[in-house]
This record gives sequence, C-alpha cells and structure tokens, in this order.
Amino acid sequence: MKIIALTLIVCVILSISFPAPIKAADTGDSGNVGAACDASQLQPCLSAITGGGQPSGACCAKLKEQQPCLCGFAKIPAFAQYISSPNSRKVLAACGVAYPSC
Repeated sequence: MKIIALTLIVCVILSISFPAPIKAADTGDSGNVGAACDASQLQPCLSAITGGGQPSGACCAKLKEQQPCLCGFAKIPAFAQYISSPNSRKVLAACGVAYPSC
C-alpha cells in the first residue's frame, strides 16, 4: 500500500510540475489537430492506473480528450511508465480508447 501511495504522490508532483502544454501531432482527425496536451488533465485516471480499479467517467472523458497526446506523453520518461503499464492498457480498453502505437 505504501508503494501505491508513494507512486500517487510522485505522479501528482510530476503532473503539477509538467512543463507548458505541448501541441498534439496532426492525427488526421480535424477535431483533434493542435489540441493542447496537458498530462495533469489525466489526474482523474491516476487511481485506476496505479491501483487497477475501474476508471471513472471523468477519467474516460479526459483520456478521449488527450488521446492524440498519449504518444507524446509516452516519450517523457516520467510518464512513460504509466502509459506502458498493464493497468493503463486496462483503463484505456475500459474507456474505449485505443492503446497508442507510437
């Protein structure tokens, strides 16, 4: 339990200190081109990813909104471990969001 709490604290600190938002790459979906990427927007998903529980509606909404940004997040070492975790895959699948193929 202490590891989960420590992971949660580290992620919150990293999310808060995340640099200025980046722009998503052109995905071909005109609705998402140039969407601002902000990892802190995925905070509602943190407990589901670190604890393996079911994602909330707010989590799924944010995942869908930030979907074009997931590859960019995966390239940042502080976030890569969360994007590539087995629980992350489960959360993405539960929300109907495709796992990014970067």
